[in-house]
Amino acid sequence: MLRLVPLGAAVRQLPAGPASRARAWAWAWPLGPGGVLPRRAGGSGWRPALKTPKGTRDHPPAHTALRDRLLAAVVACFKRHGAAAIDTPVLELRETLMGKYGEEAKLIYELQDQGGELLALRYDLTVPFARYLAMNKITNMKRYHIAKVYRRDNPATTRGRYREFYQCDFDIAGQFDPMIPDAECLKIVHEILSDLQLGDFLIKVNDRRILNGIFAVCGIPESKFITMCCSVDKLDKVPWEEVRSEMVGEKGLSPEAADHIGEYVQLHGGLELIEQLLQDPKLSQNKLAKEGLGDMKLLFEYLTLFGITGKISFDLSLARGLDYYTGVIFEAVLLQQENDHVEEPVSVGSVAGGGRYDGLVGMFDPKGRKVPCVGISIGIERIFSILEQRMKASGEKVRTTETQVLVATPHKHLLAARLKLISELWGAGIKAEMLYKKDPKLLKQLQYCEDMGIPLAAIVGDQELTDGVVKLRDVATRKEVDIPREKLVDEIRRRLEP
Repeated sequence: MLRLVPLGAAVRQLPAGPASRARAWAWAWPLGPGGVLPRRAGGSGWRPALKTPKGTRDHPPAHTALRDRLLAAVVACFKRHGAAAIDTPVLELRETLMGKYGEEAKLIYELQDQGGELLALRYDLTVPFARYLAMNKITNMKRYHIAKVYRRDNPATTRGRYREFYQCDFDIAGQFDPMIPDAECLKIVHEILSDLQLGDFLIKVNDRRILNGIFAVCGIPESKFITMCCSVDKLDKVPWEEVRSEMVGEKGLSPEAADHIGEYVQLHGGLELIEQLLQDPKLSQNKLAKEGLGDMKLLFEYLTLFGITGKISFDLSLARGLDYYTGVIFEAVLLQQENDHVEEPVSVGSVAGGGRYDGLVGMFDPKGRKVPCVGISIGIERIFSILEQRMKASGEKVRTTETQVLVATPHKHLLAARLKLISELWGAGIKAEMLYKKDPKLLKQLQYCEDMGIPLAAIVGDQELTDGVVKLRDVATRKEVDIPREKLVDEIRRRLEP
């Protein structure tokens, strides 16, 4: 009998076979219904259920093509604003990530000791960027970074919420005049959401200094500012009564202090609200709040020049629960889904967020030197879930390849001719395919073009070889014309010009 090594799942001893003489096997498959190991379909042997881990999924070619199209639009915007790309490891030292995310630190994936290093999977791209700046002594940089991050969250896959997902970040690091980089970040969010035509959206803005000033004038000790931010941050999901109940019942706030906070955090508006708060007898006496309101007024002046204030709301309920934010914070939400094919709007929550984090780099620098930073993150997975459902409802097909020409033959014994022609096309930079059969039927080859959305077919038969031409077929119109072989590449390029 084999000696089994339990790996956290129920196991059963299995009889030793010939392979056991060559090597030892460890079986660790979960038991099925009734305590029976699952049997391999169609034969003997045992195997575990095949599935992806909770909160993750495979992306088939159509999904990947759609996601690549989305990412290309986002990257084009980042490049338009002068950002350079970087990449960082998916693994970070555990100590790098801890103490940066407030109550959300419990969502970090921690790994077992790997030979002396305590590691974790990155939770976002912002903290690794700050570590990168400090480690390389960089004080001025405009960068973008697109990569996967990991959160041990309760996934809501129908709303585009996963445990493994892409983030698309744009950040400006360096000492600059107030609110100019911040305004550009908001302009980028506006450009991307407008270009993707997702429907109506709103970008909420606030400032951590204003929130902290509110907490101070409401009598909250500074030690509770961050935990109060985490409570206020829930106002986009639950009503004020529930947030108030948490503040009083779980976090020890007096009912009077909670009510005082509620008078402020339920306000939203624009420049008029900023002016109103600047005249508030209590807030105007708080240094932090006064600084934040002054910068918010300046920000709105720049956003007016950019022509985007119609989509901006100064919203005092916006808190963003991460510890590292120090100034302006923002979040973009979709207001409705413009989709004639779906009766109910697709709800996916916020689709972008970010803010200013002037102290994060200094947490990593040995001398505590600060590098002011501001940035935004586009929630590409949530945007993808909208477009995915929209395309499913409309029946629109996504091309999964970029093939421009299929090289085809009309009858048998012409494999050599196909191989020579496709080699010429590849050498000229034309994206070309052929079927992997010696003598495929012409109808099957043309059907493949239609199924895959290939626009052209280059057909070469005995007569074409004799005449030194190639029959070029437009798959959509089914029109065919003989093209001299030496002019084929130029003709294909001419037809494929946008």
